[in-house]
Amino acid sequence: MTLLSLNAVRTNIGQYAVLHDVTFDVPEGGVFVLLGRNGAGKTTTLRSVMGLWRPSPGSITFRGQDITAMHTADIARLGIAYVPENMGIFGTLTVDENLILATANGKIDANRLKWVHGLFPALERFRDKQAWSLSGGQKQMLSVARAIIEPRELILIDEPTKGLAPSIVDAMAEAFSEIAQDSTILLVEQNFRFAKSLGRDMAVIDDGRVVHRGTMADFAADKALQDRLLSLSV
Repeated sequence: MTLLSLNAVRTNIGQYAVLHDVTFDVPEGGVFVLLGRNGAGKTTTLRSVMGLWRPSPGSITFRGQDITAMHTADIARLGIAYVPENMGIFGTLTVDENLILATANGKIDANRLKWVHGLFPALERFRDKQAWSLSGGQKQMLSVARAIIEPRELILIDEPTKGLAPSIVDAMAEAFSEIAQDSTILLVEQNFRFAKSLGRDMAVIDDGRVVHRGTMADFAADKALQDRLLSLSV
C-alpha cells in the first residue's frame, strides 16, 4: 500500500527551480531511501513534503489525502515527523525537555520513553544535561528521538550519519531497523553502505529530477548504475 505519493512536484526557492516534476511513491512499512549527489534536490524534497517549501505545480498525498497546500503543523498532526540535517534540537534545554517539547500535550508516555531509551541509552544517561553539551552522535540520537517520542506513521530523516563515527553509524542502523518495524522511514543519505543496509525501496534524484526508481537490492547489485548515477564505486 502506498503511504506517500509525490506526483509531478516542482518546487522553486526564490527565483530558482530546484525540483522538476519529481514523482515517486513510498510504500507503507520499512525504509525508502532517497539518493543523489550533493545539491541534487533531496533535502528540498523532504522540505516540500513537510510543507516548509510549497510545491507548485504538483501534488503530494499522504494516505490518499492531499497535503500539498497544508501548513507544516497540520502535516505533523497527521503523523509525519521530520529530522532535519541540522538536527533541530534546542541546545539550552535538557535532553528530557527537548523530548517533552516534541509531544503533543507536553507529557511523555513512560513506556514509549523506555523504548526510546532502549534504542539510545546515552539519552537516558544524559537526560538532565543541556543538549549543547552532547557529542555529535548523541545530538543526532536526540534529534531522532524527538521524532519518535510519540508514534508516527512516517518519519523523514535527512543525512543522519553525516560526520558521525563508524561505531555510532552502526548503532544508528540498528535503531533505524527497529523503528522501521512500526513506522515508515523516508531516508536521505549519502553513506551508501548505511543506506543499502536499511533500504527496501529507493529512488535517485539528479538535478531536481528522479532518474531512477526501484528496489535497493537491485540497485546495490548494479555497480555500473551506482557509478553512473552517484559517481560511486562500491
